[in-house]
Amino acid sequence: MVPMINEVDNVTELPLAKRREVRRPPRTRERVRMSGQERREQLLDVGRKLFAEKGFDAVTVEEIAAKADVSKPVVYEHFGGKEGLYAVVVDREMNHLLAAISDTLTGGNARVLVEQAALALFDYIDEYPDGFRILVRDSPVSQQTGSFASLIIDVAAQVEHLLAAEFAAHRINTKLAPMYSQMLVGMVALTGQWWLDVRKPKKDEVVAHLVNLAWSGLENLDAKPRLITKRDR
Repeated sequence: MVPMINEVDNVTELPLAKRREVRRPPRTRERVRMSGQERREQLLDVGRKLFAEKGFDAVTVEEIAAKADVSKPVVYEHFGGKEGLYAVVVDREMNHLLAAISDTLTGGNARVLVEQAALALFDYIDEYPDGFRILVRDSPVSQQTGSFASLIIDVAAQVEHLLAAEFAAHRINTKLAPMYSQMLVGMVALTGQWWLDVRKPKKDEVVAHLVNLAWSGLENLDAKPRLITKRDR
């Protein structure tokens, strides 16, 4: 008679630790838990990099959320959408740059003033190229402040009164000071925008040439300039 084989008795028993290891579900990557403020700062850092690289229009909420490893509702919860996040990023960059320029403007004459303002701007471009790229890009239609144009206006307003004092000393109409301050600051800012990508000549050399052009022009400024080119009206 053939002995019956008990299949249960024939199964090799696994140690308890091994059985638990087999039953354990596959591990999933855990998201880093952050406080509300930490998450907000993380989203701002991600948005800043994306806006600098691609511009406002090309960036989506989905992309911001994916880069931050969060869901889209988290972005909406903190900023209300892409526009809100962009506005905070731009506002921070504007305040940073304006504070740097304001703290630098200590000179008592126009030449030193132009040099200090130009150096402050180029230092910012050199140290925070992503921030400057965001400022010089076109703002969305809904963005009323934080554009490159508004930046020039704000800086020009700070140098206007000093230019007026220089004009008075040279018997030039001080009412022209606002216009000339826009010209000077615009010249420096647009040159900075060009230098952002080329990075040649060196920063100090570019500023020296800018000041040379601006100061030579101011030093020999005609109180009542006239066009020499004839135009048909």
